[in-house]
Amino acid sequence: MAEIHPKLRQDCQVVGHFTLCHVLLMQDASYPWLILVPDRDGVSEIHQLSEQDQVQLLRESSCLANMLSDDFSADKINIAALGNIVPQLHVHHVARYKNDPAWPKPIWGYAMAVPYEAEVQRKLLDKLRDMLKGQQGFF
Repeated sequence: MAEIHPKLRQDCQVVGHFTLCHVLLMQDASYPWLILVPDRDGVSEIHQLSEQDQVQLLRESSCLANMLSDDFSADKINIAALGNIVPQLHVHHVARYKNDPAWPKPIWGYAMAVPYEAEVQRKLLDKLRDMLKGQQGFF
């Protein structure tokens, strides 16, 4: 099992795991923001994954995007694999709203993260786990 980069561990909470990817919740209450981290050592780019893993990443990414769009009534889902700060491959999935703090600009560098209150974060993690529980390969 691949180690999750220390920066991601610092900034996120583990929601669970799909067949390929760890699912993380970014600790920023400004947006519903999930991150997929493929459980593969030494991978920094999508094209470095095997073809089978690339297909699986797309399946898992689509599952998260659908969930964020439907269950969080997002106006837009931003999906990005930047890796400029954290070299480990990770794919951001951010539910965006026309009235969110950064709309329509990108969220990166816009404002400081707003930490979740402990109880709000616990309830959100429970909600996310319940929503993902029925998805193929999620545990």
